[in-house]
Amino acid sequence: MGSLGTNPAAPVAAFAADDKAPFQPLNPEDVRAYLHKAVDFISDYYTNIESMPVLPNVKPGYLQDELGASPPTYSAPFDVSMKELRTSVVPGMTHWASPNFFAFFPSTNSAAAIAGDLIASAMNTVGFTWQASPAATEMEVLALDWLAQLLRLPTTFMNRTSSGRGTGGGVILGTTSEAMLVTLVAARDAALRRTGSVGVSGLPRLTVYAADQTHSTFFKACRLAGFDPAHIRSIPTGPETDYGLDPAKLLQVMQADVDAGLVPTYICATVGTTSSNAVDPVGAVADVAAMFNAWVHVDAAYAGSACICPEFRHHLDGVERVDSISMSPHKWLLTCLDCTCLYVRDAHRLSDSLETNPEYLKNDATESGEVTDLKDMQVGVGRRFRGLKLWMVMRTYGTAKLQEHIRSDVAMAKMFEDFVRADDRFEVVVPRNFALVCFRIKANGGMTEEDADEANRVLMDNLNKTGKAYLAHTVVGDRFVLRFAVGSSLQEERHVRSAWELIKKTTSEIMG
Repeated sequence: MGSLGTNPAAPVAAFAADDKAPFQPLNPEDVRAYLHKAVDFISDYYTNIESMPVLPNVKPGYLQDELGASPPTYSAPFDVSMKELRTSVVPGMTHWASPNFFAFFPSTNSAAAIAGDLIASAMNTVGFTWQASPAATEMEVLALDWLAQLLRLPTTFMNRTSSGRGTGGGVILGTTSEAMLVTLVAARDAALRRTGSVGVSGLPRLTVYAADQTHSTFFKACRLAGFDPAHIRSIPTGPETDYGLDPAKLLQVMQADVDAGLVPTYICATVGTTSSNAVDPVGAVADVAAMFNAWVHVDAAYAGSACICPEFRHHLDGVERVDSISMSPHKWLLTCLDCTCLYVRDAHRLSDSLETNPEYLKNDATESGEVTDLKDMQVGVGRRFRGLKLWMVMRTYGTAKLQEHIRSDVAMAKMFEDFVRADDRFEVVVPRNFALVCFRIKANGGMTEEDADEANRVLMDNLNKTGKAYLAHTVVGDRFVLRFAVGSSLQEERHVRSAWELIKKTTSEIMG
């Protein structure tokens, strides 16, 4: 790593004179020059990323040692920042954009998304109300409605329909965690009203439900929304349902709660769980929820993107009977962080819990009731111009190319799955859904399951240390399992083949 920047006091004499000029942070020539250099950096980054180690070899605190613990007093040429970026920051990055990144879920990107995000950042609009930036709100509404059509969501989830403004609507949030939190708050308030609670006096009686495969962020959001941890139900799953939520078990648990005087309030169903890509049966879950008047939210953060392809849309069957659904184009639909799209069937149930109406934000457009003030569908008030990059992705690439992107990733994952099944040292732990393969070295010969767990840990560690691939793990059925997630925007078939060759070679080394 470079040593430039280790002594922040050194350039003071050279650059102090520049500070005598009037400070113009948006000098048009500087904007043009800096952004040209930034764009060149980005282009070079994507050109060279394949040769970079996916995981960095750095220690905590390394950046402070390289760039200094105190901020500089005087200005420096922009080229100094760019040089330090290259020599100190890049070597410490985990390269999520690398075609050799197979961990977690993909964090996809595209030229159109980068351009949209850059322009949105430059405009720097704060679109809390429609009037604060009409085009920003209108763009978000339009992009969400376009995506709703790609997903074939019912018109009840759309902001605008052929007959005018709908009762439902959407908002672009930062993450799935936010989508869960705001819908939990809306469901909480609806349940309190339904039970005649005075204020929050009835809160200790409210219960919420999810499968044990549901992302941990759900349980965090429940606590933030005020639900008693003792009343957060995690329903066990197993191989008999491919680790999806069993509606019969859900009904049994909810009925037991009612019999105990509790109030079923919210169910989170997942389409594409993080550990194994399990799919909860949306329609059947909605049928159970209807018996108790509970809110149903569908977390389709990752796999929702696949549902723009007709062959995967059946995973959302029954969505017309749920209350909300969220999916994240920043995972698999080529739209950079952050972009989680939340749709609700009745927008007023959300805004009634989240709206703020101070005098300084009152305006004729809001009072007319004809516009959506997106501040009333999120936790905070201020918000970025998030809709632009999502619109640019759909407008630039069109449905056909987006579907091609999804299908290509699924095909590569199927190819990898076939490789695993053809090698008798390995097993596929759960049936592959979408573009994630869960596999492991199986307990061969005299190996116990514990031996196999340890072998898989060593395999993952050794693979990741090479810098040539990055895999993550999970635990399914009490077994240590490797996750191979296809989907990086730069990935091609050759990267999947190379990763498999590396897996085979490393396995041979550790198993003698």
